[in-house]
Amino acid sequence: RLHAAMRYSLQAGGKRVRPVLLLAAAEVFGVCDDAALPAAVAVECLHTYSLIHDDLPCMDNDDLRRGRPTAHRQFDEATALLAGDALLTHAFAVLAEAYAGQPVLAQALIRELADAAGSRRLIGGQMEDLLAEKKADATAAELEFIHLNKTAAMIEAALVMGGLIGGANEDGINSLRLAGRHLGLAFQIVDDLLDA
Repeated sequence: RLHAAMRYSLQAGGKRVRPVLLLAAAEVFGVCDDAALPAAVAVECLHTYSLIHDDLPCMDNDDLRRGRPTAHRQFDEATALLAGDALLTHAFAVLAEAYAGQPVLAQALIRELADAAGSRRLIGGQMEDLLAEKKADATAAELEFIHLNKTAAMIEAALVMGGLIGGANEDGINSLRLAGRHLGLAFQIVDDLLDA
């Protein structure tokens, strides 16, 4: 049941923007999809976990995700929660296993993804978003924090991870990081406009 819920959520529709960006960034530095694909899968596992949890009744309480019932509606709340937890953990296992022969790269990829998904970025942005929903006077700085972390952090991480796999130098990584921040903000603005 747990694995069925994980697969159900991973196989939902969607643009797969983050993994595609990771593969594209690696390709810019001359690396084929085969070398970057495990990292792209890890990013999608982590992103999907965040969507499952975001949809839960204690968060956004959504009934639909990508045109079909959310995981907690298709299965149940506890199964959805555990499926999200399992996908989060699986993301790091994929990186550790796929890049075991390149320990420096594996460490850099794990560190990048953990930073993007942690309490100061993705989860912190989600917390700030929940707090902002309860007040009428959210500031521009609070909104920017939410967007830079809840949305842009994972886009930034995807590009940087592709660059790391491609062997990008420090300037290249910094350029990818900046592009990810700007792309993440633009992505969230478009998303907000479409919601409105």
